[in-house]
Amino acid sequence: MANAAVKAPTLNEIEVARTKLGNLVLETPVWQGRTDGLLEAIGADTEVFFKLELMQHAGSFKPRGALMNMLDLSHQQLQRGVTAISAGNHAIAVGYAAKVLNTHAKVVMMKNANPARIAKCKAYGTEIILEADVHAAFERVRQIEKDEGLFFVHPFEGPLTALGTATVGLELCSHVPNLDAVIVPIGGGGLCAGIATAVKQMQPACQVFGVEPTGADSMHRSFAAGKPEAIDRVRTIADSLGAPYAAPYSFSLCRQFVDELVKIDDDAMCRAMTLLFNELKLAVEPAGAAATAALCGPLRDRLKGKRVGVIVCGTNIDADSFYEYVRRGMQS
Repeated sequence: MANAAVKAPTLNEIEVARTKLGNLVLETPVWQGRTDGLLEAIGADTEVFFKLELMQHAGSFKPRGALMNMLDLSHQQLQRGVTAISAGNHAIAVGYAAKVLNTHAKVVMMKNANPARIAKCKAYGTEIILEADVHAAFERVRQIEKDEGLFFVHPFEGPLTALGTATVGLELCSHVPNLDAVIVPIGGGGLCAGIATAVKQMQPACQVFGVEPTGADSMHRSFAAGKPEAIDRVRTIADSLGAPYAAPYSFSLCRQFVDELVKIDDDAMCRAMTLLFNELKLAVEPAGAAATAALCGPLRDRLKGKRVGVIVCGTNIDADSFYEYVRRGMQS
């Protein structure tokens, strides 16, 4: 198994990380869904437990990793400020983290980023720079890091990021015993890497499934190649899952602890958004519906009658886009 020797966070380290994060992050609820419409979609015998990270500060799981990186900085480095790149959720999270830690953030986003996400970043006092595409944005953020000495808070890579995201798995497994499976969305892999690491140490028999959109399948390609791979362009409405490449550390953890990857298409995410709204009254972005889409689709029969944890990872979407995708879900 590629890079199997990478040092994974221990359960004790994950517990210490959760204590360090304290009340800067919320312990988000776990909700068991049992409505008629939901049971029809997933199977009447399946028990599903939704980990509601959409209720986290900044609207997604992202503050956990951002704060773990920033809390590790020296006072001098923290006061100098931080920089980041993001389609939205990570930018918002870094802005939130900078505000609560009394520093400033300069974030590079793509010009096609959702205006509501840009506005939410600015509400935290974040300085925004827009670039044409994700590749140009990565070049720009590296230049800012070099020229201005700002600390680069990576959107999904590194041990501290994995420690932060592992606290999601810690909370889930602490609340729900004897899970048979946990389904986690994958963008760059930082969320899945952390959650899988925690789950496998707390409930070793539990399977972990990673979910990618068909139009942003860098982790699938990386698993097939045995090393981190890139994609040339993101082709999905789930821009939060549109990482242009996999990175060594998060890839290695995923290879160690994720049992299997599955793909879902944009229509499946739209249908899952509709289901979550109709049955749970949750308004999620496409990425936030990815794990639910997998449970209703490629994993439905395989997990029939099982106890399944589903990560609902984010909700940063404007009303017009939400309406468009839900209407598409009703029609597909």
